[in-house]
Amino acid sequence: MRPSWDEYFMQIADLVKTRSTCIRRQVGAVIVRDRRIVATGYNGAPSRCAHCEDVGCLREQLGIPSGQRHELCRAIHAEQNAIIQASSTGTSMDGATIYVTCQPCVLCAKMLINAGIQRIVFNGEYPDELAMSLLQEAGIRVERFRSAPTAAEPPVDGE
Repeated sequence: MRPSWDEYFMQIADLVKTRSTCIRRQVGAVIVRDRRIVATGYNGAPSRCAHCEDVGCLREQLGIPSGQRHELCRAIHAEQNAIIQASSTGTSMDGATIYVTCQPCVLCAKMLINAGIQRIVFNGEYPDELAMSLLQEAGIRVERFRSAPTAAEPPVDGE
Protein backbone atom coordinates (compact mmCIF):
# COMPACT_ATOMS: atom_id res chain seq x y z
CA MET A 1 0.00 0.00 0.00
CA ARG A 2 1.17 3.51 -0.79
CA PRO A 3 1.99 5.46 2.40
CA SER A 4 0.36 8.79 3.22
CA TRP A 5 2.64 11.84 3.07
CA ASP A 6 2.97 11.82 6.87
CA GLU A 7 3.87 8.12 6.85
CA TYR A 8 6.36 8.66 4.03
CA PHE A 9 8.21 11.51 5.71
CA MET A 10 8.12 9.84 9.14
CA GLN A 11 9.66 6.71 7.60
CA ILE A 12 12.43 8.91 6.23
CA ALA A 13 12.93 10.46 9.70
CA ASP A 14 13.23 6.92 11.09
CA LEU A 15 15.93 6.19 8.51
CA VAL A 16 17.73 9.48 9.23
CA LYS A 17 17.96 8.62 12.94
CA THR A 18 20.09 5.57 12.10
CA ARG A 19 22.99 8.03 11.53
CA SER A 20 22.78 9.22 15.15
CA THR A 21 25.86 8.75 17.31
CA CYS A 22 24.03 9.29 20.60
CA ILE A 23 24.14 6.27 22.89
CA ARG A 24 21.05 7.24 24.90
CA ARG A 25 18.44 8.12 22.28
CA GLN A 26 18.60 8.18 18.48
CA VAL A 27 16.47 10.91 16.93
CA GLY A 28 15.88 11.85 13.30
CA ALA A 29 14.23 14.91 11.79
CA VAL A 30 13.05 15.88 8.31
CA ILE A 31 11.95 19.41 7.38
CA VAL A 32 9.44 19.46 4.51
CA ARG A 33 7.94 22.32 2.51
CA ASP A 34 5.42 21.77 -0.26
CA ARG A 35 5.97 17.99 0.01
CA ARG A 36 9.67 18.42 -0.70
CA ILE A 37 12.48 17.67 1.74
CA VAL A 38 14.25 20.88 2.73
CA ALA A 39 16.71 19.37 5.24
CA THR A 40 17.37 16.41 7.50
CA GLY A 41 19.12 16.08 10.83
CA TYR A 42 20.03 13.55 13.47
CA ASN A 43 21.45 13.97 16.95
CA GLY A 44 25.19 13.74 17.39
CA ALA A 45 28.35 15.64 18.26
CA PRO A 46 29.28 18.76 16.27
CA SER A 47 31.39 18.34 13.13
CA ARG A 48 35.06 17.59 13.82
CA CYS A 49 34.29 16.57 17.43
CA ALA A 50 34.42 13.08 18.90
CA HIS A 51 31.16 11.18 18.97
CA CYS A 52 29.56 10.02 22.22
CA GLU A 53 29.67 6.42 20.97
CA ASP A 54 33.49 6.84 20.89
CA VAL A 55 34.12 8.82 24.11
CA GLY A 56 31.10 7.96 26.25
CA CYS A 57 28.08 9.91 27.36
CA LEU A 58 28.67 12.77 29.78
CA ARG A 59 24.99 12.76 30.77
CA GLU A 60 25.20 9.05 31.66
CA GLN A 61 28.40 9.62 33.63
CA LEU A 62 26.77 12.45 35.62
CA GLY A 63 23.45 10.61 36.07
CA ILE A 64 21.39 13.37 34.44
CA PRO A 65 17.79 12.32 33.75
CA SER A 66 16.21 12.73 30.33
CA GLY A 67 14.69 16.16 29.80
CA GLN A 68 17.07 17.99 32.14
CA ARG A 69 20.30 20.00 31.80
CA HIS A 70 20.41 20.01 27.98
CA GLU A 71 23.59 22.07 28.05
CA LEU A 72 25.50 19.12 29.50
CA CYS A 73 25.58 17.10 26.31
CA ARG A 74 28.06 16.81 23.44
CA ALA A 75 25.28 16.29 20.92
CA ILE A 76 23.28 18.70 18.84
CA HIS A 77 19.63 17.66 18.62
CA ALA A 78 18.18 16.37 15.35
CA GLU A 79 15.87 19.36 14.95
CA GLN A 80 18.78 21.75 15.51
CA ASN A 81 20.93 19.97 12.92
CA ALA A 82 18.07 20.09 10.39
CA ILE A 83 17.62 23.84 10.99
CA ILE A 84 21.38 24.37 10.63
CA GLN A 85 21.43 22.36 7.40
CA ALA A 86 18.58 24.38 5.88
CA SER A 87 20.05 27.72 6.94
CA SER A 88 23.54 26.81 5.67
CA THR A 89 22.08 26.55 2.16
CA GLY A 90 19.89 29.63 2.55
CA THR A 91 16.70 27.58 2.43
CA SER A 92 13.63 29.14 4.06
CA MET A 93 11.70 27.07 6.55
CA ASP A 94 8.75 29.49 6.68
CA GLY A 95 5.52 27.49 6.73
CA ALA A 96 7.34 24.14 6.75
CA THR A 97 6.52 20.93 8.60
CA ILE A 98 9.10 19.02 10.61
CA TYR A 99 8.81 15.27 11.11
CA VAL A 100 10.74 14.15 14.16
CA THR A 101 11.02 10.77 15.83
CA CYS A 102 10.66 12.27 19.31
CA GLN A 103 8.73 15.17 20.83
CA PRO A 104 10.91 18.32 20.70
CA CYS A 105 12.56 19.64 23.86
CA VAL A 106 12.12 23.27 24.92
CA LEU A 107 15.38 24.37 23.24
CA CYS A 108 14.32 22.83 19.92
CA ALA A 109 10.78 24.15 20.31
CA LYS A 110 12.06 27.73 20.60
CA MET A 111 14.30 27.27 17.56
CA LEU A 112 11.48 25.70 15.51
CA ILE A 113 9.18 28.61 16.38
CA ASN A 114 11.73 31.20 15.27
CA ALA A 115 12.69 29.22 12.14
CA GLY A 116 9.12 29.57 10.89
CA ILE A 117 8.07 25.93 11.23
CA GLN A 118 4.25 25.81 11.28
CA ARG A 119 3.61 22.12 11.94
CA ILE A 120 5.40 19.46 13.98
CA VAL A 121 4.65 15.76 13.56
CA PHE A 122 6.41 13.62 16.15
CA ASN A 123 6.52 10.00 17.22
CA GLY A 124 7.87 9.40 20.70
CA GLU A 125 7.41 10.96 24.10
CA TYR A 126 9.79 13.41 25.77
CA PRO A 127 9.24 14.84 29.25
CA ASP A 128 9.04 18.56 28.42
CA GLU A 129 5.77 20.32 29.19
CA LEU A 130 7.27 23.80 28.69
CA ALA A 131 8.11 22.91 25.07
CA MET A 132 4.52 21.94 24.37
CA SER A 133 3.22 25.03 26.13
CA LEU A 134 5.43 27.38 24.06
CA LEU A 135 4.52 25.64 20.81
CA GLN A 136 0.82 25.99 21.64
CA GLU A 137 1.27 29.66 22.58
CA ALA A 138 3.05 30.30 19.26
CA GLY A 139 0.22 28.66 17.31
CA ILE A 140 2.32 25.78 15.99
CA ARG A 141 0.31 22.70 15.02
CA VAL A 142 1.74 19.77 16.96
CA GLU A 143 0.55 16.27 16.10
CA ARG A 144 1.46 12.89 17.51
CA PHE A 145 2.12 10.59 14.54
CA ARG A 146 -0.17 7.61 14.18
CA SER A 147 0.44 5.21 11.35
CA ALA A 148 -2.47 3.90 9.35
CA PRO A 149 -3.69 0.50 10.52
CA THR A 150 -2.71 -2.50 8.43
CA ALA A 151 -4.78 -5.63 7.74
CA ALA A 152 -3.15 -7.27 10.78
CA GLU A 153 -3.76 -4.15 12.87
CA PRO A 154 -7.48 -3.23 13.09
CA PRO A 155 -8.41 0.44 13.55
CA VAL A 156 -9.01 1.80 17.03
CA ASP A 157 -12.65 2.69 17.82
CA GLY A 158 -13.60 6.07 16.43
CA GLU A 159 -11.09 6.03 13.56
